[in-house]
Amino acid sequence: MRQNRRLTRCTLFVPLIVFCALLSAAQEQKLAPAKRAQIEAAVSKFMASTHAPGVAVAVVENGEYEWANGFGLADLENNVPASERTLFRMGSISKSLTAVGTLELWERGKIDLDAPVQKYCPAFPERQKPITTREVMGHLGGIRHYKEGPDDLEINNTKHFDNPIQGGLAFFKNDPLVADPGTHFHYSTQGYTLVGCVMEGASGEKYVDFMMKNVFASSGMEHTQADNRFTIIPYRTRFYHKTESGTVENDEFLDSSYKIPGGGWLSSAADMARFEVSILDDKLLKHATEEMMWTPLKPSDGSEDHYGLGWGVFTEAGIRYVGHSGGQQGTSTDFLIAPEKKAGAVVLANIEDVNSNQLTREILKILLPTTEHTLK
Repeated sequence: MRQNRRLTRCTLFVPLIVFCALLSAAQEQKLAPAKRAQIEAAVSKFMASTHAPGVAVAVVENGEYEWANGFGLADLENNVPASERTLFRMGSISKSLTAVGTLELWERGKIDLDAPVQKYCPAFPERQKPITTREVMGHLGGIRHYKEGPDDLEINNTKHFDNPIQGGLAFFKNDPLVADPGTHFHYSTQGYTLVGCVMEGASGEKYVDFMMKNVFASSGMEHTQADNRFTIIPYRTRFYHKTESGTVENDEFLDSSYKIPGGGWLSSAADMARFEVSILDDKLLKHATEEMMWTPLKPSDGSEDHYGLGWGVFTEAGIRYVGHSGGQQGTSTDFLIAPEKKAGAVVLANIEDVNSNQLTREILKILLPTTEHTLK
């Protein structure tokens, strides 16, 4: 639990609304009724155990977006139901989105992933050894994560940046590396701001503009956008956290404009399902590029790595899964794809510090035949 958490005026007990049957108009019902019933039961159990005010889920089966729905409330104070269109903070799922945009530029010959980052982002000072975009995308660049301190000024940033890339770089660009590039996996949201800077230098466009046009519009993700606190954004959820006693409160304030590439996008379950379909259809990237994106890098220290370029990768019961989780103020998110099975799931919750991956795995267990699927 963070210290000095600001309390707010909204304090409600979630058990009163855990599963109040406030279901929105969902995607055309292609999912088998029996599977849908099992998924709804799993969501109910998840919400009861986590006290999540609102959850949205989506499923992709046979390479198609088959079903999505919202459960509970997106806004407790105003009694607004969650739906498949509700916009949640993506948190670190933003890294997977950014990785796809970066590799689009690589396919066009605009980025050399193994060139020093300063070729495209001269604002980032040179270090004792060259750092490549590939290393930064795989968290091998030695870039630090959030700077920890008594005030958590980065985790709890309240300053707004109209230029998210240059504003974000200022937080860490002059700090020493935590390890020599290529030697050690060190997860870094800050590093993805550097990737965004590389994208801007290579494309000649603002990072947000490039992503909107080349990743989101191409996938039919009509509502996905940057989490700008000044903009009126329809369907954006409110953001909550749970106290030790189980009481739900409004979460502390965050302006995520300093970390859009690594943790600052808003999206919905429906839009993320469309993203999964685009990936499975090789619409955004060539299949060979996706395989490169999903291939874990190899730190020179010999440690085991389960992270490719912006995507986590693991195999269980002979099935390969790729995806990412996210968490920050007011959100816990997860999406997973089983590429060979043409299946995927999305889980978005408007509460901090709950394990959305647990529910994503449960949904995939329902989608895929139990004889070949033993996710725990």
